[in-house]
Amino acid sequence: MYVKFIKSIITAVVVMMLFSCENDIATIQEFAKTDTLPVLSAYNIEYQRTDSAYLQIVLRSPVMYKFEGKEPYIEFPEGFDVTFYNEKGKEVSFLSANYGINYEKRNILRARNDVVVINFEKEEELRTENLVWDQRKRIIYSNTFVKITSPDKVIYGDSMWANESFTKREIIKFKADIEIEDEDSVQR
Repeated sequence: MYVKFIKSIITAVVVMMLFSCENDIATIQEFAKTDTLPVLSAYNIEYQRTDSAYLQIVLRSPVMYKFEGKEPYIEFPEGFDVTFYNEKGKEVSFLSANYGINYEKRNILRARNDVVVINFEKEEELRTENLVWDQRKRIIYSNTFVKITSPDKVIYGDSMWANESFTKREIIKFKADIEIEDEDSVQR
């Protein structure tokens, strides 16, 4: 009798567990709305943007994923590099990072992990771990340590803000190593 009672309880628990696994159709539809799979995957890409037959940008990346939804974005999980050109076709700057994500609606690119920006005209190089490029406001900024190297100085800071062309910038907690010529080496 005791064994039949135990079997009845186990059977009742199993039946309750099977019927409790039903999902509400609204819950399933809501989950399906937030798709986590990319709508486009591309490998070893080279994207060129031109305007009036003039090359403006060349973007290269080993892997690119495009996601849609309320906030569509493009992800570069294995890094990317971008070369920017002037109207004469000359390279003016370069940006690379080991990871990037571009939010299309907000026009914001977030680059992280070994971010390098080179301005060829000024011979300056910016290094940081996180960089945000707000394309609408036409500014770049970093809230992490930055190092800017030029032929005659090295500038360090805890964070920075700059316009896109890097002609105006503000560096927080600024420190610098500046090369100064020795008086004996200056000819009169």
